[in-house]
Amino acid sequence: MIQHIKRLLGLGRPDPLRGNSIIVNVEKLERRVALLEDGMLEEYTVEREGDQNIVGGIFKGRVKNIEPGLKAMFVDIGLDKNAFLHFWDALPAALDSGLEEIQRSGSKKKQQKKITSKDIPSIYPVGSEIMIQVSKGPIGTKGPRVTTNISLAGRYLVLMPYTEQFGISRKIEDPKERARLRKIIQKLSVPEGMGIIMRTVAHGTRARHFVRDLAMLMEQWQEIEARREANPAPACVFQEPGLIERTARDFLTDEVNQIVCDDAETTETIRQVAGKISRRAKRRVHHMPMSGQHIFDRIGIQKQIDEAFARQVWLPCGGYIVIDETEALIAIDVNTGRNRGSKDVDKMILQTNIEAAVEVARQLRLRNIGGLVVIDLIDMRHRRDQQAVYKAIKERLKKDKAKTQVLQISPIGLMEMTRQRLNESLRDSMLEPCPYCQGRGRVKTPMTMSVEIQRHLTQVIQKHRDQVGDLVIVVNPDVLNRFKSEDSALLVELERSHSGRLIFRSDPALNRERFAIIDARTEKAIEQV
Repeated sequence: MIQHIKRLLGLGRPDPLRGNSIIVNVEKLERRVALLEDGMLEEYTVEREGDQNIVGGIFKGRVKNIEPGLKAMFVDIGLDKNAFLHFWDALPAALDSGLEEIQRSGSKKKQQKKITSKDIPSIYPVGSEIMIQVSKGPIGTKGPRVTTNISLAGRYLVLMPYTEQFGISRKIEDPKERARLRKIIQKLSVPEGMGIIMRTVAHGTRARHFVRDLAMLMEQWQEIEARREANPAPACVFQEPGLIERTARDFLTDEVNQIVCDDAETTETIRQVAGKISRRAKRRVHHMPMSGQHIFDRIGIQKQIDEAFARQVWLPCGGYIVIDETEALIAIDVNTGRNRGSKDVDKMILQTNIEAAVEVARQLRLRNIGGLVVIDLIDMRHRRDQQAVYKAIKERLKKDKAKTQVLQISPIGLMEMTRQRLNESLRDSMLEPCPYCQGRGRVKTPMTMSVEIQRHLTQVIQKHRDQVGDLVIVVNPDVLNRFKSEDSALLVELERSHSGRLIFRSDPALNRERFAIIDARTEKAIEQV
């Protein structure tokens, strides 16, 4: 009982493997944050020196060109690539479906002319200045996506300076609590023309905390307006804080038992942010100094981080899933693997599919991948089994902050879903395509290369029959081994058709798919692939 009370108060030694914990690792070139739930890695974020997080940033931009066919415009915000603004994102936004709209007493909705997408080019002509917020960062070859519906996130509230709407998160389900929050939202002094949303963490929060949060947001907005007036377009007038500050602001809720950091200075920074929330939150921040072993190794989660880059992920039952990322689609295959736990085949398939559904939801969040996701489940005969799998993934996705939409399992056993994608995935931000295989994940076999080289040799011999003598062919050792064994007779026959000799050399540093045909007399390459 005493240990339980100590843990609630943030006293005693931290135990990152119990409850919900945030582990922060700070190094010279990199800062890493891991969110654990009972020792299981749920989210992993990396911020490197020089990285520029522009999602949530507010810019004073200039319209560069309008594309009526795309129903979009491109806005110069001072980056390498112009931002993409769809006409729909330039319209006043309706309140999100995850929010309950609150009509404040005494306020009347102004009867304004309804703006449509046809009006956008005349409202924002080429060359005009425009205030926008980045809703989606640059991914691959695409520039950032932006919106004119600006919002500022606080601890408990979200301020919408250009939208006179009020709402409460529907994730707060208790009717009595919702009624209490409605009364508070009615009393808050919000300037005319602005609106606010109460976030999920507002549950159980006292009224004075909302007043303080609103005051901080209003002060922040005034600073943004001052920068807007002082700087010509394009200019950044607001940027989201770094990874450490965002972590303390967004994750240090009542559900999180502790934050453990291996850097003393960063620990103090987190404590200062937490102190603005409450004294109890500040006590939950702990410093774990380095003691010859890395903090992630010491806690035992480095293996889970390494698995976030693996194509194959094993399930507790012995089955496994295979994850393949493309630019816009994620294909996930479910297999029974070593699962032989039940003589009832239907029961075994259901167990594998449910575990796969839970793991897919975790992996999407952990790897920060999104777009269109297609899951190829093992075929189930009974509709009730399909519903059980569908409910399992829906329940697990409630933990995901990104917006998701899941469809029922199709007649051919596919589950389709979408997940909001704001930034590059963990894989794309930390890995680059292999220069050897060009990102295919496969290389040509020695036989394939033998066929191609012989084809090129035949063309060179026919083209330069009377101009060159001996030819030197430089290849990868694997290909040379093929030449010396299976294809030696073919090369002897090829040499007979040429006036000179064919001399083969290996280069261990040469990519298997590369080779060179060189004139031995001049030592110049006739052909190089």
